[in-house]
Amino acid sequence: MTKLLKLLILIPIAIVLIVLSVANRQLVSFSLDPFNTEAPAVSFELPFFVFLFLATLTGMVLGSVATWLKQGAVRKKLRDERATSETLRHETDILKKSLEVTPVEIAPGLPAITSTKNAA
Repeated sequence: MTKLLKLLILIPIAIVLIVLSVANRQLVSFSLDPFNTEAPAVSFELPFFVFLFLATLTGMVLGSVATWLKQGAVRKKLRDERATSETLRHETDILKKSLEVTPVEIAPGLPAITSTKNAA
């Protein structure tokens, strides 16, 4: 189901990016100096679709990092609960083993009964 959903989302995005890259092959100047437009210190001249791909890739990476950071508290809580669960499981196993071996005295003077696993 999730693979189908991913395909339904990723295929249209890929089609749009391919159409935009074919339609925008002209060179575009990208300058890192917004105040000096005549002779910028650092500028790149690449096809426009390269900037589209870089912008898409940057958005995907930043979105993934933001999601990962936002879910940090949930992951920490899950780790803590998993550790607590393992501790309780270990203690339960120890208690079960001690109940299988320990004789139980019902009343003084009567013979001790050894507890066993219940068949039901």
